[in-house]
Formats: sequence, structure tokens, C-alpha cells
Amino acid sequence: MKRNIYKVICTVILFAIVQPSCKKGFEEINTDPNTTPIALPQQLLAPALVKTVSVNMLRSRTFNNELMQVTVDESDSEGKVFRYDIKNTWGDYTWNNWYLQLTNFKDIYTIASQPITLNKGYQGISLICQAWVYSMLTDTYGDVPYSQSNQGKDQVFQPAFDKQKDIYLGIFKQLEEANTLLSEATNVVGSSDPVFNGNVSLWRKFGNSLYLRLLLRISGKAEVSADCIAKIKDIVDNNAANYPIMAGNTESAVLRWTGSGYLTSPFIGGVREQDWRAPSIASFFIDNLTKWADPRLYQLSWSVSTYNGGYVGVPSGYAPGNAPIKKSYFLSNVQGTNTSAKSLMTEPLMGNIMNYAELQFILAEAAAKGWISTPAKTYYDNGVLNAITFWLPTYDKSLAEYEAAADITWDDNKTLDEKMEMIHVQKYYTIFWTDFEQWFEYRRTGHPLLPKGAGLLNGGVMPARIPYPVYVQSANPTSYKAAIASQGPDLISTRVWWQKP
Repeated sequence: MKRNIYKVICTVILFAIVQPSCKKGFEEINTDPNTTPIALPQQLLAPALVKTVSVNMLRSRTFNNELMQVTVDESDSEGKVFRYDIKNTWGDYTWNNWYLQLTNFKDIYTIASQPITLNKGYQGISLICQAWVYSMLTDTYGDVPYSQSNQGKDQVFQPAFDKQKDIYLGIFKQLEEANTLLSEATNVVGSSDPVFNGNVSLWRKFGNSLYLRLLLRISGKAEVSADCIAKIKDIVDNNAANYPIMAGNTESAVLRWTGSGYLTSPFIGGVREQDWRAPSIASFFIDNLTKWADPRLYQLSWSVSTYNGGYVGVPSGYAPGNAPIKKSYFLSNVQGTNTSAKSLMTEPLMGNIMNYAELQFILAEAAAKGWISTPAKTYYDNGVLNAITFWLPTYDKSLAEYEAAADITWDDNKTLDEKMEMIHVQKYYTIFWTDFEQWFEYRRTGHPLLPKGAGLLNGGVMPARIPYPVYVQSANPTSYKAAIASQGPDLISTRVWWQKP
């Protein structure tokens, strides 16, 4: 019956899209002769960025944070993500919203490519944003519509699902084109850009930093590994002048929530304060910070409540019927007893897309594997320090003393696997609340090492993907069947291309 309902809904939607106007001359009557009949890039960019980051933040809270032991939504009911119990409906929200915003990002490129509105700045920014969103889509679901996506205006209502390898290669072409365009572009309208205030040189650095993130993500696949490693070395060592990358925290890609107008955090109004406080902090997340006496916890208080005078988490993945007592949790705007802390609900930096510290840990991994020339320790130390100063810009304590006290000092004598754990434990906190990056990186590397509770489903194996939205089976059955025939069953246990040997 559900399938029939979906068919009816899809038919109605498609009919509405293709049905011509019933009144001759309607378009001419309703066009203001004094204004442009199409939206301009400067009108589309900010709303698309705000909506995409908002979706990422909201889903990171309820999905990524639960999988990656940041929080534990304690309950014995079905569908608890921290137990790897993933409902089929989990895929709908990000799929629908990411593809919706891709329409806007693609329109920016199309409009900025027309002779009358030609603008290389908006073209390059559009391509970077498309690459970013497509990477999240394919890393979440696997094979997805790419080459034929968002072409409803051209009557493409059942787009093919591209293979993940082809999507990645397409993304790399987009980022190459963006780098070229932005090298020749002038700044765009500042008020249209809530990330870099119109500065195209910073967009270019972000695009190339994103390029490194994605090259590293598929570098473990034998069929593309050599090309990825060569390109990483090209960007970092051989051709750095032509591929500028982020050079400090001030160049991080962050949509800062000022609290004014449309730049109000999606957590305000999108999450009730009692719901915000409901999940417990997971032991893994809080125990490392406590062990390190980390300033992000003890100076910033990272908006975490105390329990019996300390910061105490609960184990994730516990067996049903063994719920632990709730201890620390993220504070809402109702401060409770901790009046010195501010809530992450209103924190401007929660709109993080990619920060400088993440880039440093990307480079640290590449250096540890011998792909680039600068020592891994240099990048690792930069990452540790800038991950702290991202949140605490005035932090001026000795990095060496902090690392020694926390027992996280880099050691070249460790094995590669031990170095990977060092890098990725630190990176875990750097990409805190950044879309699904913690989950993506764990699936790629197996780091950081997460404790496994007795209550985990899926054989205790981290879910490899989110199933496609159920309605896709009815709305696009031919492409859906082809995708699962190629990729594997539409299950959380089916690994995507870059996870397979």
C-alpha cells in the first residue's frame, strides 16, 4: 500500500512540474518589466549555503554524533542510531535537501556563465559547492545521480545513478575548473557570501583544501591510488603556487552564525531546548578531553554540564535493559548550574564546513605515509594547536607542554597504524559536528578506535552507508534497480566503492 501511495504522490508532483499554464500570456502578465525575470547568483548563494549547512548540523546531531560516540540518546526503543539500528527513512532528509540545494548551486553556475551575467567568481564558487555536496551524497549513499541529476527542467525525471568512482573523478574535474576560474576572478558581492564575504581567493584555497580531503578519501583504492598520491604531491610540493590551500584558522570555511536574521543557527527554533539536553555525552568523547585536561573542555567548557563536579560520560552501544545513569550532557540556552558556559546552540563556529586544522591532519597522514616532503610532526603539531585555537583564539600555552602532559607527543618511531590512531583521535575532535565527516573518516580508516558495546546490531560493524529513500524505489525504479545490482543490496552493511578492497 505504501508503494502505491508513493506512486500517486510522485505522479502528482511530476504532473505539476510538466503541466503547462492554463492561461495564455500568464508569464508575460506576471513579469515585472523593471526587474530581471531570473534570480541572480548573488541572490541564490547565501540561501543555498545556509540551508546546506543547516541540514548538515541538524543531521550531524542526530546521526553522526550517535554513530561516532559523541552522544548517546539513551533508550531501549527501536531505531536508536547509537546501536546501529538505522531506519529506512533516515536517508530521506539529507537526500532531499542536498539535491534541492544542488539545483540552486547549479543555477548559479548556469546564470554566471551567460554573456550578460558572466562572472567567473560565482562560477568557481558554484563548482566548489557542487563538489562538496556531491561528495557528501556519494559518501553517504554510494552510487547516486550525478551526471543526470537536477535536470527536471530538461524532462529528466528518472536520472541514472553514477558509480562512485565516476562521481569522484567528476568532482575532481569540477575542482580543477574552479581553481582555474578563481585564479582569474575578481571578488563577488560580499553580502551574498556568508562564508568568505566575497573573497574569491579564500574560496580558491577552500576548493583546493577540499580537493585534498577527497583525494585522501579514495587514495586507498588500488585502481586510483597512484593518481591520487601523485596529485596530492602536486598540490602540496610540486605545484603549490598554482594550488593555494588554507594557511591559517582565519581562512577556514565556516558559515558563522551571527544570530542576526537568516544567520541564526538552525538549532534555534529547529531543536527544542529540552531535546537538546536529552542525549548523554558518550564516554569516548569526554574521556579523552578529560585525560588531556583539554582547554576546549576546561577553559571553553565546550557547553558540557558537570556531574558530581566533573565531566562524565556514559558508554555507547550498551545492551538493552542496562541503561546507565545520565551524567554530562550538552547545555542548552538554559544554562542550569554552569553559568560560565555558553551553549553550542548559538555558537557561531558550529557552521564549520572545513577548517584549517582538518587540513593539517590530512597533510600529517599524507606525510606519515611518505607521500609529501614536510615531516608529519610539523603538520600534526599544527593540527593539534590550531584545533584548539579555532575555538580559543587567545590560547597561548606551550604546545610541547600540553602534548607531553596529555601524552600525545608525536613519535616517529611508532608504526604507521599507531601514527594513524594519533592523527585520527585528534582529527575526530577537529571535525566535531562537521556534517558526517567523523563517520566518513572512520569508515575509511578504522580510526579512532571506538569501544564496542554489547548492544550493537549489524554484527557490531559500523554502518557503511544509509539506505536510499524508500520513495526512490517507486519514483525511479529502473535506475534504483541498476544501482543495487551494481553496488550491492540497499542495506547499511553494503560497503561503498572506496571502502571495498
